[in-house]
Amino acid sequence: MRPFLSLLQFTTILPLGKPQEFDHFARYSWLYPLAGYVIAFLVAVPVFFITDRTLAAAVAVAGVIILSGAHHFDGLLDFGDGLMAHGDHEKRTRALTDRYVGAGGIAAGLVVTLLLFAGLHAAASIISALIIGEVCAKFSMAFLTAYGTPFKEGMHSYLHQFARPYFPFLSILLCLPLVFLPVTPFQLVTAAIVMILCPILLLKVSEKLFGGINGDVVGAANEITRALVIVALALA
Repeated sequence: MRPFLSLLQFTTILPLGKPQEFDHFARYSWLYPLAGYVIAFLVAVPVFFITDRTLAAAVAVAGVIILSGAHHFDGLLDFGDGLMAHGDHEKRTRALTDRYVGAGGIAAGLVVTLLLFAGLHAAASIISALIIGEVCAKFSMAFLTAYGTPFKEGMHSYLHQFARPYFPFLSILLCLPLVFLPVTPFQLVTAAIVMILCPILLLKVSEKLFGGINGDVVGAANEITRALVIVALALA
């Protein structure tokens, strides 16, 4: 249970008692999807009792951001700044890692949040879409943790040193219970394709623009993958 508790203390703001050693999770980063289930089910509780779809989708969006302490959302804003910056690796990484949020970060936050809200609103089942999106988002983080070469020392480089190439395959196994949700096989296949393509694309883009991966990119992957998976479910 210690790796699981350490995972939840890292990915949520849940009051879980005495802080666990971060090493407990660092050596088992393939457990990321479990955090997705916890976050999604907790957010699904209030959403279940809201009959208005617009309000339910808004509460779902607010819930996943707040419950995660906006930790990954902050990474999305930083990633947006780095993505929109002009210049070489050094200038882009400076924009990615500084403390300020520029127009690129605001644009990234708005676009991804709007897509997430629209996808949830259009989904046949907001709760099913929420669970699938959140779990797939956490797989994206496990993927980049294992395969994303760090360009600087930090949280990502620390997790990366313990990750193994087979970790994402273990994470996929944790995603398999999603097949029991009331969605069509085609929707599940579509979600799986997006879940895998998103971190691959982000890995390639980050290697080209920044020379590698850091924690901000991993956090951004969580937000982007969740939104695109949910949009894909709504369109499938």
